[in-house]
Amino acid sequence: MHLDPAMLTVVIVVFSVLVVAMALQMLRLPSVVAYIVAGAVIGPSGLGVVSDSAMVERMGSFGVVLLLFFVGMEVSPQSLAKNWRVPVLGTLLQVIVSVGVAAFMGWRLSWPVGRMVLVGFVISLSSTAVVLKILEDRGAMSSRFGLNAVGVLLVQDVLVVPMLVVVGALSGDGASAEQMIRQSVGAVVIAGMVGLLMVKKRIHLPFAKFLSRDQELQVFAALSLCFAFAAFTGVLELSAALGGFVAGMLVGGSEETEWVHESLHPFRVVFVSLFFLSVGMFLDVGFLFEHIGVVLTVVLAALGTNTLVNGVTFRMLGEPWRASFFSGALLAQMGEFGFLLAAMGRDAEIVTEYGFQLVVTAISVSLVLSPVWIAAVGALLRVPRESIRDSMVG
Repeated sequence: MHLDPAMLTVVIVVFSVLVVAMALQMLRLPSVVAYIVAGAVIGPSGLGVVSDSAMVERMGSFGVVLLLFFVGMEVSPQSLAKNWRVPVLGTLLQVIVSVGVAAFMGWRLSWPVGRMVLVGFVISLSSTAVVLKILEDRGAMSSRFGLNAVGVLLVQDVLVVPMLVVVGALSGDGASAEQMIRQSVGAVVIAGMVGLLMVKKRIHLPFAKFLSRDQELQVFAALSLCFAFAAFTGVLELSAALGGFVAGMLVGGSEETEWVHESLHPFRVVFVSLFFLSVGMFLDVGFLFEHIGVVLTVVLAALGTNTLVNGVTFRMLGEPWRASFFSGALLAQMGEFGFLLAAMGRDAEIVTEYGFQLVVTAISVSLVLSPVWIAAVGALLRVPRESIRDSMVG
């Protein structure tokens, strides 16, 4: 029997992740960084072990859906309802300020309006996968700033849809009437389901008690629920990850689904790691080294600006100053939806190929540096881990 070439590729990928993760663990860096670095090493611009980065990216998108599914199970709809003011107003203010900063920079550099808006949108979006992973690792998902961060990420996911519409309109390729209708229907349905969960504290899912007796059926039932909702929101031109989150809240609100965490956890670990591997594969190592000065300038400017803008915004909305600026640091990196916006901008000729590569590289590097930046800001603010695990008030 001959060796399947795909088997050798899988072995190299898994071994690379293991080695890089162990090396970075000695430096006390989180596994997220290891996945991204390993992806850059084995990707098309690195050793070229994996040439089909699109397949890894597609598998990674499943990981983001599963990640939000788990987060949805842990987040109380009642807590989000009580805490809506800071995420909604804070996110809107942050987007407005980010676009304003990009407009000022673009005015100085004679950019067209479309490029100013696109860059502002990209800067304003944080990484759902990175932030939630860090919150979970710190045990801070239910803390005050954790709830604020989760709320902001959800609002950002919703705002991606109108952002895409705006970028399309600026390029002369606006959304069709069918797309607008789908998105409107999807928004109404999702809002209705979330509203129902906020009113009813506990719900009953059909066949939940029956499934609790069969572990194999549990895996397929949980995956079916998660990806069915993701497919539903995807068909309606909304974020698939948003569907996964709503499905998670439905499961979390049920009395008979304690088995879901245990059944799906291994799938989640694999698929989330694939997402971060795909981010690393996006990174063009040659472009990075050739333009290292410009890339680092953009990344540090984005991290610093976002931390300051988010921190001031949260503080203006009445949050404690330590929680405000630590939340700002959590949300400072540029997110994965920036890849989508950047690709759309390149196809519409809003940004050049160089601009596209710069944005993609800056997003990837900001994801790598994000855990280090958060730790540095936490140390500067003298935020103890005990405070992070509690409520971070005062």
